[in-house]
Amino acid sequence: MSILGRFLKSVVEKGSITVTHPDGETEAFGTPTAGYPDVGIRLADKNVVRQILLDPRLGAAETFMDGRLVVEKGDIMQLVQLLRANKPFERGGKLKDPGVLKKMRDHMAGSLDRINLLGRSKSNVAHHYDIGNDLYELFLDEDLQYSCAYWDFDKHGPDMSLEQAQEDKKAHIAAKLDLKAGQRVLDIGCGWGGMALYLHRKTGVEVLGITLSEEQLKKARERAEKEGVADKVKFELIDYRDLARREAGAFDRIVSVGMFEHVGTPQFRTFFRSCANLMTDDGVMLLHTIGRMGGPGTTDAFTRKYIFPGGYIPALSETVEASEPYRLIATDVENLRLHYAFTLREWYKRTVQNREKIVVLYDERFYRMWIFYLAGATAAFENGGMCNYQIQYSRSKRTLPLTRGYIGETEKNLAG
Repeated sequence: MSILGRFLKSVVEKGSITVTHPDGETEAFGTPTAGYPDVGIRLADKNVVRQILLDPRLGAAETFMDGRLVVEKGDIMQLVQLLRANKPFERGGKLKDPGVLKKMRDHMAGSLDRINLLGRSKSNVAHHYDIGNDLYELFLDEDLQYSCAYWDFDKHGPDMSLEQAQEDKKAHIAAKLDLKAGQRVLDIGCGWGGMALYLHRKTGVEVLGITLSEEQLKKARERAEKEGVADKVKFELIDYRDLARREAGAFDRIVSVGMFEHVGTPQFRTFFRSCANLMTDDGVMLLHTIGRMGGPGTTDAFTRKYIFPGGYIPALSETVEASEPYRLIATDVENLRLHYAFTLREWYKRTVQNREKIVVLYDERFYRMWIFYLAGATAAFENGGMCNYQIQYSRSKRTLPLTRGYIGETEKNLAG
C-alpha cells in the first residue's frame, strides 16, 4: 500500500475512492454508502504524492490546478466532499482541550497576512475583486450578490432560485436595520452596489457605499446612474478607517455584508471603534460575516495564497469581544448554518456551466483554481465548522422594537 493509500484508508470509510498511479496500478478505499460520493482520481506523475504529503492542502490544490491530479470519476466537488464528509464538524464523540502546540500553531499561522494595514488592504482586495467583473457576472445572480443567500425552502419550494434567495437575503438584512425614509445609511464593503441600491429602492434611505475595489466602484456607479439615483446612492473608493475620521456621527444605519472577513484580527477593534464613531447615538448596524463555529482558528494555505490574502474567518467569540469595548450592544445574533452551502453549490454549478468562457477570459489553470476554491468552501459549510453570522448592533437599548416580530413583518412588506 502506498503512503497516500495509508492516508486515504484512515480517512475514507463511507463512500469510495479509487487511485490510479502513474504506473497504472490502482488502489481502492472506502465502501459505497448512500449519500457519500464515489470518486476516482489519476496521478499524472510520481511527484504528485510527494507534493501532497509535504503540504496536504496546498499540494492537493496545486497538483489539481496543474492538471497532475485528475478527477476521472465524479468531480472536484465530490472529491472534496468525500474527504470532508468522513470527518464532519458534528462528528460527536468525547471532547478534550486542544494541546499547547495546536494552540500556538493556530495563533501564529498566517498572523502576518491578517494584519491588514491601510496600504495592504487595498492590494489584498484587488487580488480577488479587481480580476474583472466579467467572471462574477458568469456565476453570481443578476444583482451580483457575492455573499451568502437566504434559502427559505418552506416558502418557495425545493427548486427556489439563487436570484430569489439573494432577494430574500437583502430583505432579511433590510428588516433587521429597521429603516425609515430619510435616514442615511453606510454600506461598508458595498460590492457592486446591489445592497445599497436595494435599500434606497425599497425604503427611500440615502446610502453611501464604500469599497477598495476599482472594478466594483466603476460598476456600482454605473448602476446608480442607470437607475437615476446617483444623487441618493453614492459610492466612494475609501477605507472605513479614513471615512471614520472624516464623517463622525454621520450615519443612522450601517450595513456590512461579506467584508469583515477581510479586516484581519489585529484590526477588529479598529473596525468596531470606527463603526461606533460613524453612527449616530441611536444608530443601528447589521454585520453579515462568514464565521467559524469552533472558536478562533487559522486561514488555510490555499485560501491565503490564491483567494483571499489577508483574509481571516472570525469566530463569534472574537467578533463580539472586539465590539464590546465600544458600547455596541449585540441586540440580535443569527447563525445561518447551511445557507452558504446552498449558495456555493449554485455558484459552482454556474461556474462549471461557463467553463469555456472562463478559460477564454483567463486560462485552464485559473478555472481549476476557482472550482477548487468553490468546492472547498462548500465542504467547509456542509461538513466543516464554517457558518454565517448576522449580528445586529445598536448604540442604544431603546432604538429597536423590544421583540423580534418586526423582522418578519418587515420582510413580508418588502417582498410585497
